[in-house]
Amino acid sequence: MNPAVGPAGARPLPGAGARLAVPRRERGIGAVILRPDSPDLIAGVGIEVGALWPDDRGFFTELFRFGKEGWMRGFSPLAQVSAALSHPGTIKAVHYHRHQTDLWAPVRGQLQVVLFDLRVEAATFGQANTLYVGEWRPWRIRIPPGVGHGYKVAGSEPALMIYATDRYYDPGDEGRIAYNDAGLNYDWELQHK
Repeated sequence: MNPAVGPAGARPLPGAGARLAVPRRERGIGAVILRPDSPDLIAGVGIEVGALWPDDRGFFTELFRFGKEGWMRGFSPLAQVSAALSHPGTIKAVHYHRHQTDLWAPVRGQLQVVLFDLRVEAATFGQANTLYVGEWRPWRIRIPPGVGHGYKVAGSEPALMIYATDRYYDPGDEGRIAYNDAGLNYDWELQHK
């Protein structure tokens, strides 16, 4: 694990609400999450293992269920479901929300997902998680407000991400940090050479 240098070494992020900051981290990719119940998972992040039902026509998978129970608990009728197709090698990072919860479901290709805990008051502040997800590992990821997130498309095929948000998109709720930010110090290079 690559610990943060502490809130004193962090750079505050602008905006109202919970205190968020960019930690000053050692270079690396943080804890690689290999199990949905990993003790290294950032506080408040959830992982649900998606099931695939293949047959001779292809496969079926369920992504999200709205309601009081299940993965979309707490989502209102104002929830939004969107999709993003990204080409091989694309890095889409890092953004965060102060109020919005995201549910990510990578359904095609392979992604290297990174999560950063930007919540100064959280027990896991400054921690980074890396998850390798997609067709071969159909995990659904619940990302709470204050956790920065992004991904890189791994492999030679495009990747398709279906995602739901618990509210309509509000550009005032979204913040961005450069993928190569010196505080986050994330290593986007190929790790397993």
